[in-house]
Amino acid sequence: MSDDEVPENPKSGRRETEEERLDRKWEDLLQELRVMQTGAQLLAGFLLTLPFQDKFDTLDDFQRGLYLGLVLLATLTTGLIMGPVAIHRRLSGRHVKERLVASAHVLVWAVLAAISLLVTGIVMFIFDMVLDRTWSSLAAAAMALVMVTLLVLLPHRLMLHQEHDPQ
Repeated sequence: MSDDEVPENPKSGRRETEEERLDRKWEDLLQELRVMQTGAQLLAGFLLTLPFQDKFDTLDDFQRGLYLGLVLLATLTTGLIMGPVAIHRRLSGRHVKERLVASAHVLVWAVLAAISLLVTGIVMFIFDMVLDRTWSSLAAAAMALVMVTLLVLLPHRLMLHQEHDPQ
């Protein structure tokens, strides 16, 4: 093997240096954040228009509290999405990409959790406004189950399947 050749990484099957692997993982994380940012912005925009609707004055205490909690969650989600970019800006050029990728990875999981809670809460809020508290609780529980299935159980199952059958 010449000095120019990069050995195949036994874990990934790719021919890339550690720096190339970190660059690829960073680019993947940024793309995931772009997708989540759009969803979070749409949800936050929806929430921010509600106080200007006539029916907003008819909210009971539970609905107002839920609404304000959702607004806080939407702004927290926005901050979490911006976290990896801020970390990158601060650490850029310091040769600590491994720490950057690791911290961004944790923040992406936090964003996924926050968006899941936000979606579930919005379902609860809307069902409570349109139907009643019982239906809103059932709809929110169903949405929470969907989110756990998609974000936790399915990836876990795919990981187990890959470990048993690498091809």
